[in-house]
Amino acid sequence: MTASSGVLIGLDVGTTGVKALAVTPTGEVVARAEHGYPLSTPRPGWAEQDPEDWWRATEAALAELGVDAPAVGFSGQMHGLVALDERDRVLRSAILWNDQRTAEECSEIEERVGLEHLIELTGNRALTGFTAPKLLWLRRHEPATFARIRHVLLPKDYVRLRLTGERAIDAADASGTLLLDVSRRCWSDEMLEALELPSAWLPPVAESTEIAGAGDQAAGALGVGVAGPGPLSVVLGTSGVVFAALPAYRPEPHARLHVFCHAVPETWHAMGVMLSAAGSLGWLHDRVLGGGYDELLEAAAEWPPGAEGLLFQPYLAGERTPHADPDARGAFVGLSLRHDRGALARAVLEGVAYGLRDSLELLRTLGVSVERGRVSGGGARSRLWLRILASVLDLPLERTAVEEGAAFGAALLSGVARGVFADAAEAVAACVRVTDVVEPEAAWRDAYAEAYARYTELYPTLSTLARPEPSEAGRLEHA
Repeated sequence: MTASSGVLIGLDVGTTGVKALAVTPTGEVVARAEHGYPLSTPRPGWAEQDPEDWWRATEAALAELGVDAPAVGFSGQMHGLVALDERDRVLRSAILWNDQRTAEECSEIEERVGLEHLIELTGNRALTGFTAPKLLWLRRHEPATFARIRHVLLPKDYVRLRLTGERAIDAADASGTLLLDVSRRCWSDEMLEALELPSAWLPPVAESTEIAGAGDQAAGALGVGVAGPGPLSVVLGTSGVVFAALPAYRPEPHARLHVFCHAVPETWHAMGVMLSAAGSLGWLHDRVLGGGYDELLEAAAEWPPGAEGLLFQPYLAGERTPHADPDARGAFVGLSLRHDRGALARAVLEGVAYGLRDSLELLRTLGVSVERGRVSGGGARSRLWLRILASVLDLPLERTAVEEGAAFGAALLSGVARGVFADAAEAVAACVRVTDVVEPEAAWRDAYAEAYARYTELYPTLSTLARPEPSEAGRLEHA
């Protein structure tokens, strides 16, 4: 199979692996491939990957599909810093979106620019996951590496460079660097000057539909049909997202939501992001309970809504929405002798749903009309979790024919860029199909309304407790 055969290729450079899809112009997936790679956590709160792993996985995935490289549309994990020298050689491991080492640099950025003006310019406050704080961290802690930087790319755009020889970035992904004027959809000279970073390091900015690329959330939203205001995109991946397209640039006043350029020209989006969504269930399974996922979900289904008062706060890696707090941590509250592994699993499913509702409530304050959601991500395969989530959000949730939202969205962008579709709306109309609807459970509504009210009290209560740093011995033991 080659690009000339009429298929569209979508490539998603994710946190755990690369996914590749070959899609017809009517939306049928004719081939798929996935190749994984490891995540490095050299210190508590750090998250890094070797960009060469992304490239090896990409080569393997595309070889498995049997496609021509120029036909690829790109998506990928946002915010990650890939620092290159003058010959485009990687200078160090990429620092990822879920890395929390840059709290000091975030404070420095907000002090240099001013928080209110920073939100006005970029649609966001300085958060540890973003790209700009990582550059300031390198300048402070690895000055020799910083001095050798000549180019800066995001993860998917490094893969683009290796595949095509082109350095480029789209406005949607560039929004997550904290260096873009999000309203004007171009690099911000004011931010670069304030942070003393050279504009020459940055690739040209284009629209997603021009260069067939977008950050994973924008591409994923397009992949489930969110080309403009209408249904929400709700993602139950490693992280969790509630995403709404906006007809105009409108930052949330306190930047509790991210406001970025959308993958559709002249459209923006607001989204709430929780760092540990399906990742919370993965933690419970891998680190605590073991066994099979199906068995764990069956045990969770035996417990009633609210799990007899058991609550889970899913801040296992800090949090973004609604609390921009890299030091926030997870907790089970309300444990009793009756609670078993099923209760723990039920509380995790519900805690993630409550965290996503926090984002939904903030979107409503921006005037977003909410009638339904489109779900994607690995967690969306669980009907129990979707029943819980639909009931907590009090929204019908629609599943679409293709699970790999970001890779599918990248394929649609490839089609627009190649002229197969006139625009993103035409691509969505031709290719995105709803296959299933999960309605809220009326019998669960009251229980979840009461439990969510209690959940909102967890963070202000637990955040007053001391969070001691690990001892040096503990750091060495777990490095």
